[in-house]
Amino acid sequence: MELRKNPKIDLERKRSAFFNIGLAISLLLVTSAFEWKFYNDGIVEIPDHFDENFEEIIEIPPTVQPPPPPPVVELPRIIEIEDDIEIEEEIKVIFDAEVDEDDVIEDIIFDTPLDEEVVEEPLLFVEKMPEPLGGMDSFYRYVGKKMKYPNQARRMGIEGRVFVQFVVDKQGRLTEVQAIKGIGGGCDEEAVRVVKNTPQWSPGKQRGRPVKVRMVLPITFRLN
Repeated sequence: MELRKNPKIDLERKRSAFFNIGLAISLLLVTSAFEWKFYNDGIVEIPDHFDENFEEIIEIPPTVQPPPPPPVVELPRIIEIEDDIEIEEEIKVIFDAEVDEDDVIEDIIFDTPLDEEVVEEPLLFVEKMPEPLGGMDSFYRYVGKKMKYPNQARRMGIEGRVFVQFVVDKQGRLTEVQAIKGIGGGCDEEAVRVVKNTPQWSPGKQRGRPVKVRMVLPITFRLN
């Protein structure tokens, strides 16, 4: 038996139309599913009373603790003793030799004399300080007369004070002469030279005896 199709009811011609309609319905359903909103109609129940064992947490602010008190130091107890109390003690003295009233005790005489105190190190301060013969004015007049201004210091315009240290020995001679603070330009060497050639001084004395004394004097260099 031969099958026959009616060309008017052929579904292949409307296949694309059906596909588009189905696709549109699918997109509409998906969009509606995402946009649909649900509301919760539940009611929250609040109890009328709370349990008595409910612990409430309260935040306690920090408090500043005061420093501990200083330790108490017990002072020693002082017990006063009266000065009127006399302590009697029997002292026995035993002499090996018998001494009569007629016996005479001879004075002890030392054959060798006691060693005198010898001071070798120069002192800084003594009872009588050394001084030039004729006084300090005479010394500075001598320095001004014998001093020659160095040519180098004159050309460089150097002025100032040179502090010269020396030791006056027991005979009044000036030894260990050196410049401890200078200005340069040949002034230090000139000051040492003049002080070394200074005439003899009067030595310093301690307890009436001549001793070595260390001294420091300034020598001034000044251009006219």
